[in-house]
Amino acid sequence: MTEAYVALGSNLGARLATLQAARVALQALPGLSGLRASRVYETEPVGGVPQGDFLNQVVRFDTTQRADALLQQLQAIERAQHRERLVHWGPRTLDLDLLYYGHLVMATPQLTLPHPEIGKRRFVLEPLLEVAHGSLRAQVHHLLATTPDTHWVRPYTEDKG
Repeated sequence: MTEAYVALGSNLGARLATLQAARVALQALPGLSGLRASRVYETEPVGGVPQGDFLNQVVRFDTTQRADALLQQLQAIERAQHRERLVHWGPRTLDLDLLYYGHLVMATPQLTLPHPEIGKRRFVLEPLLEVAHGSLRAQVHHLLATTPDTHWVRPYTEDKG
């Protein structure tokens, strides 16, 4: 079993329902167990594309799947939620990013691990801190204290659409 961390994000449609559906789909994946989820956060979009606010969350789980196979499964869940890749950093129904896969470090055209943007994204670091443990928790705490990202992130309290 390998411990994996995945970031979830949505800013189109029924954002909260989309995150819930994604968690259900993740739990149904073969070889996955022990899913733990952070709180949901409402976050300011980054990247400069005008768009609505996001809901974000991070989940941690154990898996028997290889990293590349897990990535394919994540992309299938995105497609099932009508994800379209039209504008880089643009609005989306669902975004699933594999942040960490055990201690694996790799870079291919399809997948880079750990995810290269973690330290620059408060909307990932805040929920990641909730589910990270051991040495990863200390690393995330440090990244959060030193991130250049000043976009707002707040616990989500009510679905506004």
